[in-house]
Amino acid sequence: MRLSNLALLSLMAAALAGCNETLESVSTVDLSKVKNKVTEPLSQPMLAKMRSKSMDQFSPIVLRIFKEEGVLEVWKARTDNRFEKLTEYKICAWSGRLGPKVKEGDRQAPEGFYNLTPAHLNPNSKYYLAINTGFPNKYDAANKRYGTNLMIHGACSSSGCYSMTDEQVLEIYAFARDAFKGGQKTVQLQAFPFRMTAENMARHAHSENIDFWKMLKVGYDNFEVTKRPPEVNVCEKRYVFNQQSNGAFNPIGACPAMSTPPALQAALSAYNRTYDVAYEKAMRKFDGMVWYDPSEAERKALVAKQRKGRELAYAPTGSALEAGKLMKLSDYQERLKENEARTAAAAISRQTAAATAVAAEKLEKTASIPVPKPNPVKPTAEVAAPAEAPTVAATDDAKKPFWKFW
Repeated sequence: MRLSNLALLSLMAAALAGCNETLESVSTVDLSKVKNKVTEPLSQPMLAKMRSKSMDQFSPIVLRIFKEEGVLEVWKARTDNRFEKLTEYKICAWSGRLGPKVKEGDRQAPEGFYNLTPAHLNPNSKYYLAINTGFPNKYDAANKRYGTNLMIHGACSSSGCYSMTDEQVLEIYAFARDAFKGGQKTVQLQAFPFRMTAENMARHAHSENIDFWKMLKVGYDNFEVTKRPPEVNVCEKRYVFNQQSNGAFNPIGACPAMSTPPALQAALSAYNRTYDVAYEKAMRKFDGMVWYDPSEAERKALVAKQRKGRELAYAPTGSALEAGKLMKLSDYQERLKENEARTAAAAISRQTAAATAVAAEKLEKTASIPVPKPNPVKPTAEVAAPAEAPTVAATDDAKKPFWKFW
């Protein structure tokens, strides 16, 4: 989707004029009354909200995720083709810490830009309903980041996914379904570690992921300025956004000659001038301080009470903003050492448990092998058996296979 200079000029003033209202959707759907979750229509109040914002039920959507805030937003195209936030949901569970997914089993939820098609909708998910995030995309593959089955789904349980309640995912699924029905070919999913404001970027300036996040921020800024999903390409193993080029984009090859449309460049320059001032102010505010990004366990501790009376699979993870905190650099480094020690101890404990399990399995297999009984030796006439000698009948202990004595 290429933006013309004329369209960008008309969008620039409107995009910089104000901010969007904050909405939070609390689903009131009674799942017991849902006859078909795949075709369940959006509620009348939601359809009325669309009409009030000049949105058609089947117009395109964009999904935006902010990990730290624990929010999933649904943006929808208005009749003027600008996108506006329609509603947002509190994410029930996401695993790992802030930062991208790198490998299978790291429990990280993806960060980046992903294109979702109708094939990514899973109506038969064991987690009620699911939408595959599309991980790995071209950027992930170029950087050898892999993983499977990374979803937005229900059930409030995550091992690398963004998990919602069943009521929430029913509505999110319906938004995507209707957008595809209206002709949208791909729904853009933008997954960020946090809202990429000047203060948040300054607060996380010491993170090992900051260079990756700065790259994502370019796409974030393009959306903030235009209120339209950016055109995303990958070359030289990095994302590029809204770039005009006559050449092809190769994820691992050199980038072709590129240029930013002049109107977009002007809008981004104005946006960045304001951002730079705010960023310098924030850096002075956080001088000598580092933000501690909490672990999943530390987040879960905040919402432990929510699990009472529910199934074990229900596992809300809590807010990273509430569980994290600003720390002095020296205290932060000490905390990291403590965490590394705990991680090492946990790894040793897992290895010991695994070794014990293997040993127990070997013993069990050995015990299942029948042991031949020895033939009793009859005493000869010349050698009389002593009166106190044990009888041929074995005692209870003698009947036990040898592994019972361990």
